[in-house]
Amino acid sequence: MIKKDENFEKGLNILKQIDSENYESIVDSFKDSIAPDLGTLAVSFNYGQIFSRPGLDLKSRLLATVAGLTAMGNIEQLKFYINGALNVGWTEEEIVEAMMQMIIYSGFPSGLNTILTVATEVFEDRKAKNI
Repeated sequence: MIKKDENFEKGLNILKQIDSENYESIVDSFKDSIAPDLGTLAVSFNYGQIFSRPGLDLKSRLLATVAGLTAMGNIEQLKFYINGALNVGWTEEEIVEAMMQMIIYSGFPSGLNTILTVATEVFEDRKAKNI
């Protein structure tokens, strides 16, 4: 088992800022997997070392992440980051515009899948929950 260090604690704090309702369940979801240390590694490295770097604020990092995942067509993680981008102050319109910009690099199929499916699902889900 990997030790939870300072980077893990920094990462957990950043995850909490992104999604205060679900951040603990995200980490806990790895506990019973075939790779239980993967959650600790992801929090320590992704959030504790990369997302916490100086030079960009969390809001900017989240929009960059949404754009990157859109370009890659990564629909599973994209849901979390669109929700997080909304949580830190981006608007639906700004998120859609950033995603549309990625069509240049990823093509229309990826853009259609991510914008019309993933973004719509996140936006509608939040509206249903009055968020």
